[in-house]
Amino acid sequence: MIEVEVVDGVAVVRLAHGKVNALDLELCQAIERAARELDDPRGPVRAVVVTGAGRAFSAGVDLRRVVEGGALYVAEFLPALGAAFRAVFDLGKPVVAAVNGHAIAGGCVLAAACDHRVMASGAGTIGVPELKVGVPFPYAALEIMRFTLGPVAARRIILDGANHDPESALALGLVDEVHDADGLLERAVAVADRLATGIPPDTFRYTKAQFRRELNERLDRVTEPTTVELWTTAAADGRIQAFMDRTMGTRAASERR
Repeated sequence: MIEVEVVDGVAVVRLAHGKVNALDLELCQAIERAARELDDPRGPVRAVVVTGAGRAFSAGVDLRRVVEGGALYVAEFLPALGAAFRAVFDLGKPVVAAVNGHAIAGGCVLAAACDHRVMASGAGTIGVPELKVGVPFPYAALEIMRFTLGPVAARRIILDGANHDPESALALGLVDEVHDADGLLERAVAVADRLATGIPPDTFRYTKAQFRRELNERLDRVTEPTTVELWTTAAADGRIQAFMDRTMGTRAASERR
């Protein structure tokens, strides 16, 4: 589900969950656990690179699980999704996303939670089509997108709901650089290593926490009964299934498992 390899103090965390690394309850819980473990300031890891196995970074939430699980699944899944995002976002060491392919919806937010994003050139796309699915953003996802892009760009990208090719993503600020796919991971590791060696770790951790303090204070005060309710409604009234049928077709939807 998650593979972790440590090379010269840089941990490469690879999502390896199905064909497109769709975010379900179990993967979210695994992401949170891995991020919390790697955050240990006394541990041997100086920096982290997050990437995906196969052709996708992550194609986002496993919508089929949401439809099948209904209210009980949604009530457990959404907090786990937010906790996974926050664990990566708050990790006190440099975190670099090596976006090796599609990074859609929750996959885009996961990349945005990292300190630096390197996307492979080629056919992969990145974006946040949640509103087109018919569901609202969980508050943690909304705040992370706003933090990374700024309020104006985040509002435009979220309301537009489009997926973007690498060059467009670079122009919009969704990624920080585009690199040849063959050297993507090597480049991401180099960026992570530079951040880890160029700044003392205690200074990096404290400064990163300073940047995030106000955002985390807001998140700690928020409860989201309406978000859970609207996701549950969308699972029951057919809008999520309709989105899957429109964008993936029946066969592609089943492959998300």
